[in-house]
Amino acid sequence: MKLYLCSPHSNWFIDAMKVYLAGPSYGYTEECMKIYFAGLHGENTRANLNNDFAQKIYVLESYHYFHDWMIPYVKNYWNFLLDSGAFTFLANQKKSVDWDAYVNGYAEFINKLDCNLFFELDIDPIIGLKNVEKLRKTLEQKTQKKCIPVWHKSRGLSYFEDMCKEYDYVAIGGIVTKEIAKNEYPIFHKLLQIAYENKTKVHGLGFTSLELLKKYKFHSVDSTSWIYGNRGGFLYKFNGSTFDKITVPQGKRLKGKKVAIHNFQEWVKFQKYADRNL
Repeated sequence: MKLYLCSPHSNWFIDAMKVYLAGPSYGYTEECMKIYFAGLHGENTRANLNNDFAQKIYVLESYHYFHDWMIPYVKNYWNFLLDSGAFTFLANQKKSVDWDAYVNGYAEFINKLDCNLFFELDIDPIIGLKNVEKLRKTLEQKTQKKCIPVWHKSRGLSYFEDMCKEYDYVAIGGIVTKEIAKNEYPIFHKLLQIAYENKTKVHGLGFTSLELLKKYKFHSVDSTSWIYGNRGGFLYKFNGSTFDKITVPQGKRLKGKKVAIHNFQEWVKFQKYADRNL
């Protein structure tokens, strides 16, 4: 399992981040958990990046948010996973989108970075699965690499089986949007078993329910859960296997920068725990 943690948009986090972590996968390989940090596109991060921070960390970033200053880090330091940014791009548009032009630009960018791990444009509800498959084919032809296809419940179980036969790394989407409701999570057992039988890695997009990480052995996941303390006004305290939440005493105020760094460091402890136990 790999756990992708999202959205340190401020320089508050950069000084604290020194990570290269791992943990066991679903069973067919000895690879370990990787913790991916996403959202490093904030303008304040560039001045605070240094080689000590940058070496051998795992970073997930969106094509939509990517800045040129990140290129040397991607090429020389980061283990990198690229999201297509299609939904974010669409949300910022007031007119129809030329998806053929978008995927051409995405492919050119992938080639420029020599990026090996990148998601397809899983925009099934917008353009339909057939057109998604067409864009996937174009993307792979232009990059000469296989993307990470993203399964959605609407595609059906047999489609997931076909994905696992063709690809060695796939993703499951629709968790954050509750397309897959929590009471439907048991389907992950079936999906992960199919992947296991085909020696295929599975990424759970937006899945970091702490109590369920041990139950559903994804190869990798990502989430913004680790920043909730900064937003909610409490401290995370790693207790050896999970987190205690320390709320601010009445009449007291938390210092945002110090809280952000503290919470990040506590999540790094969880990453190390995951390295040995998940």
